[in-house]
Amino acid sequence: MVKHDNLSSDLYGGNKIRKLEYILRRAKDRGARRVATFGAVGSNHALATAMHARQLGFDCSCFLAHQLRTPRIRQTLDMHLEIGTELIKWGGAIDHLDLYRRKLQGRNVWVIPLGGTCWFGAVGFVNAGLELAQQIADGGLDAPNRIYIANGTMGSVAGLAVGLDLAGVDAEIQAVQVADNRFSNRDVLERLIRKIAVLLNRLDPSISATAGTRTPVVWRSDFFAGAYAAVDETTLQAVDIADRELGLHLETTYTGKAMAALLHDLDTSDSDVCSLFWNTYNSQPLPTFGGGHPRRNSLPKQFARYYE
Repeated sequence: MVKHDNLSSDLYGGNKIRKLEYILRRAKDRGARRVATFGAVGSNHALATAMHARQLGFDCSCFLAHQLRTPRIRQTLDMHLEIGTELIKWGGAIDHLDLYRRKLQGRNVWVIPLGGTCWFGAVGFVNAGLELAQQIADGGLDAPNRIYIANGTMGSVAGLAVGLDLAGVDAEIQAVQVADNRFSNRDVLERLIRKIAVLLNRLDPSISATAGTRTPVVWRSDFFAGAYAAVDETTLQAVDIADRELGLHLETTYTGKAMAALLHDLDTSDSDVCSLFWNTYNSQPLPTFGGGHPRRNSLPKQFARYYE
């Protein structure tokens, strides 16, 4: 079974839309004129934020760090140029305090954390758990024993754990690690789950302050391949199988690794296990600009390497 978050928006889909639904509404309510967020150069979160922010009338700044090359980085950067995202080199030896002062102060900015991961954004995936429960109750799909989902900055996994617990869905989350340990680790995930539940309980005492703690989460680091955006043969094969046999167009940084974990377990697990793959990747096509966008010269010079 597949949960098609890739179809979550006609503009730019994927799992980030669930988080942005709440975050961008809060920014609008607080009177922000610009939003700013963080990610790697090829970040789906950064691009999703920029595109949806623009649609809602915000300006957008994206602080982007270098990463391993992937086939879609050029297209992602071109799309940022097309919609007028302010792109800012981030990470490394940069004086970040000075950078934030220059780029954020006095601009009426709402700052969105890396990956959109905060308790408020993760509530979008609490809703996802409730949504899944309703689909099961309506007979739209069988109740899964396992849910396979890419686990980057952990907001999706944390929110889903709370939502499944609240809905009484007895499913195990296979959280497939795709980000470095400084951004993605079990202790922080457990704290985020507890924080979501406690703050929701403050808003609505009928929500248990321990929600999420009863959902089993299996931390899967065995398909990480050693670094963010690193690719190995197992991931490449999983992406190919998903395309040929399931009609799913995945990528190698996030969803390909989650699919690799699912395929591995199908080969080694009891055949009675019912598995669900949560497709977190956008499937809306982006425009192409041949050798690069006409405004490519306006890119920060540090990003020129991705066009070489």
